[in-house]
Amino acid sequence: MQKFSTLRAVAAPLPMVNVDTDRIIPKQFLKTIKRTGLGRALFFEMRFDAQGKERPEFVLNREPYRKAQILIAGENFGCGSSREHAPWALLDFGIRCVIAPSFADIFFNNCFKNGILPIVQPKAVVEKLLDAAGRGANAIVTVDLEKQEITGPDGGRVTFEVDPFRKHCLLNGLDDIGLTLEKEAKIAAFESKQRREQPWLYR
Repeated sequence: MQKFSTLRAVAAPLPMVNVDTDRIIPKQFLKTIKRTGLGRALFFEMRFDAQGKERPEFVLNREPYRKAQILIAGENFGCGSSREHAPWALLDFGIRCVIAPSFADIFFNNCFKNGILPIVQPKAVVEKLLDAAGRGANAIVTVDLEKQEITGPDGGRVTFEVDPFRKHCLLNGLDDIGLTLEKEAKIAAFESKQRREQPWLYR
């Protein structure tokens, strides 16, 4: 998993509430278990028309938001089903951070497991960030995970809360597998001892 420390990037405004995971990535794209290639399917029904052509009015189809790495969203982002493809699609598109007043619990947890930082901020702060993100090429927001601080385009700063364990995992690029591999030496020592003392388990 890619490490997350400080992210300075274009922020895309998506002022919609109750954006569910089917809207983030529709069900027809859930056939794969690969985490790559799903960026094309992100917000598919909002980004493309029935003929597969881009809808020019959708924010991620416009410059400079095509390369946005931060998404400013409305309340209850990621609600609906628990599909892990939703954060996969966001990450494959290039989104590393989502800022919203609230998130659905399962989506919130899945983000951390896949290297995306979801940040909860009061509605008033999110509205200011949405306004700032609407400035196009000047919509540069900086997210500093170590300091737990967001800096807007105008230099204004706000802090955010994050669970210390999840912060550690993001800073060090540790997903569930990475956390397990940190204990690789102890696991190997245990298996070696068990082989000696209980060899029948390995026959």
